[in-house]
Amino acid sequence: MSSSAAQSLLVEKLSYAYDNKVALSNVNLAVEAGECAVLLGPNGAGKSTLFSLITHLYNSREGEIFIKGYDVKRQSCQALAHLGVVFQQTTLDMDLSVLQNLYYHASLQGMRRKQATRRIEEELDRQGMLARKNEKVRQLNGGHRRRVEIARALLHQPSLLLLDEPTVGLDVPSRKGIVEHVHALCEKDKLSVLWATHLIDEIYPSDQLIVLHEGEVKAQGSVYEVCGGESTDDISQAFKHLTQGVLR
Repeated sequence: MSSSAAQSLLVEKLSYAYDNKVALSNVNLAVEAGECAVLLGPNGAGKSTLFSLITHLYNSREGEIFIKGYDVKRQSCQALAHLGVVFQQTTLDMDLSVLQNLYYHASLQGMRRKQATRRIEEELDRQGMLARKNEKVRQLNGGHRRRVEIARALLHQPSLLLLDEPTVGLDVPSRKGIVEHVHALCEKDKLSVLWATHLIDEIYPSDQLIVLHEGEVKAQGSVYEVCGGESTDDISQAFKHLTQGVLR
């Protein structure tokens, strides 16, 4: 366990390529405890590749990734025990009930039945989904499915939650509800979140911002710092400057 244990996530000098195509180049970033960090980038920026490396679906060839001080490559079990993930594409079993999906995940986490029941009820209640626990996932709308996925990701009480464009395909009220709920988790539970998106309106002024473009981190810091570095107080303009080479 390294000195990076104080940080929920630390990525250092990370590079990755698919054959001869570079997806990430010398990426460095950190997410502190209780922080909501937004990974903002256009489609194809490398956000999903970065998430695949953090979750150890891909094995990094260059660089290091630490979750709560544990090296994802060399201490994967310890590192991933601190991680919860909601991928862009849903991974719920549509023909199982909400409860069945969550019990299955709890068993994969090695949770005893009594503990699993308690944690499932706690998380579904927080998501406003407890009354729908016996419904099949297929019967839920997109926003409610996302809430179930967030509940599932939090069952084992991770330190870090990764959200890979979780609002894609949702209507405006559902998107707004998910964004508000995740920010509330950071504020009340001190959960660390890395939220990948290309949607400016999902960013709060209190968020940390990481702008990723063509596999490189173009800027990171508070919203105020990133905007100030681009001589504007508007996130959209700062993002445009950083990703389209607009002259100031």
